[in-house]
Amino acid sequence: MAGQAAGEVAVSAEPKKVSRKVDEGRVYISASYNNTVVSVTDQKGGVVAWVTAGSLGFAGPKKATPFASSKVIAAIAEKIAKTGPFKVDVYVSGVGSGRDSAIRSLINHGFEILSIRDVTPVPHNGPKRPKVRRI
Repeated sequence: MAGQAAGEVAVSAEPKKVSRKVDEGRVYISASYNNTVVSVTDQKGGVVAWVTAGSLGFAGPKKATPFASSKVIAAIAEKIAKTGPFKVDVYVSGVGSGRDSAIRSLINHGFEILSIRDVTPVPHNGPKRPKVRRI
């Protein structure tokens, strides 16, 4: 037992996870062209759970599909089934194809949606857009 004196107890480096009951919260949906990310927070902004389409095994362009975003919501609902929140404010950002199906899936999984807000940033005449692909 190198490094430990007699009678000492080994302490793990990872802190113990504390699950707390949350009544109301926020759901942040980020739907980009490449992926869909969903985060659930409490009212103060502390993250309760998060899931991405890539973490569920979707790869490449399949990560940005409406089917993948509905599966992400199903995984979030399973993760927070015991702790909540179930009354949520929804914040949607991005222009991906998974936006609408994610909101529909929230309703289908029993979440009570208090408000829906689009927080997609709008450019004030930023850099030049890329040329349109010609195939």
